[in-house]
Amino acid sequence: MKRIAVLTSGGDAPGMNAAIRAVVRGGLEQGWEVFGVRQGYAGLMGGDFVSLSARDVGGIIQQGGTVLGSARAPEFKTEEGRKQALANLEARGVEALVVIGGGGSQSGAYALSRMGFPVVGVASTIDNDLYGSETTIGVDTALNIALEAIDRLKVTASSHHRAFLVEVMGRDCGYLALMAGIAGGAEVIVLLEVESDPEEVIETLKAAYRRGKAHAIAVVAEGATNNANELMLYAQENQKRIGFDLRVTILGHVQRGGMPGAFDRLLATRLGVGAVERLAGGEHGVLMGLIRGEILATPLDEAAGRKKPLDLGLLEMARVLAK
Repeated sequence: MKRIAVLTSGGDAPGMNAAIRAVVRGGLEQGWEVFGVRQGYAGLMGGDFVSLSARDVGGIIQQGGTVLGSARAPEFKTEEGRKQALANLEARGVEALVVIGGGGSQSGAYALSRMGFPVVGVASTIDNDLYGSETTIGVDTALNIALEAIDRLKVTASSHHRAFLVEVMGRDCGYLALMAGIAGGAEVIVLLEVESDPEEVIETLKAAYRRGKAHAIAVVAEGATNNANELMLYAQENQKRIGFDLRVTILGHVQRGGMPGAFDRLLATRLGVGAVERLAGGEHGVLMGLIRGEILATPLDEAAGRKKPLDLGLLEMARVLAK
């Protein structure tokens, strides 16, 4: 093998740049030329390649986001789009590809692998719903950003004896909301995986005041049927009966843009190096992830399109501890 390429796809996650750096420098150590593909699968189809040296990835380990960029590429879901991507790889003599991203990205990696091209995936998504890795790149940083926001809002909530709804990212998975709610000591956690009733949410917040608490916090996943805006609307319509003020803070993309913490830098580095080592050993068609503290490979045909279930037993634990 003489040439490999690396791309980032899907939503950006803190630590992606550390993974890019690891793949590039690990590949160069093998004596390979390494190309970066700009704008994910869109760049792969458009031929947006750039040769990367060790110096090109210097100083990026601490940066959030991805220096290679990411973009939606619905055309890649077609056979014609994937054939164009393969033609661009072959035209540059690229013999293998490393894909850093989440579920949709790894489904794309699997599609290329099925067409006979060597691909290794690297697990990266703040949703932490990707099968094949206990924790994915970006989760720890995003969780800590959400937790800091909750801690700060508690101060204001206590000062004014108010209730706050804090909406965190998680369109298709409630992992961040669940973990941020537990770590932040929230009175209520609303997930898309569990049906919620607005009246029950409000009643739980009221019960916190009756127990003598100076504040009440509800952490809500953005993908929940009753998200923060829906709950706020319900509270406004029933304000006289409820009897307390309710404020909403939607964290949104601020969670994804943070400087990666130590855990995500280390995880991304280990996964990137692991991807290179697998390719050097002639192995591909796998996803690199963290399993029981080790960097291990899961076949892409097992990981692609498969979501990791949320441990809903933790929701009951959170309910008990909130009292």
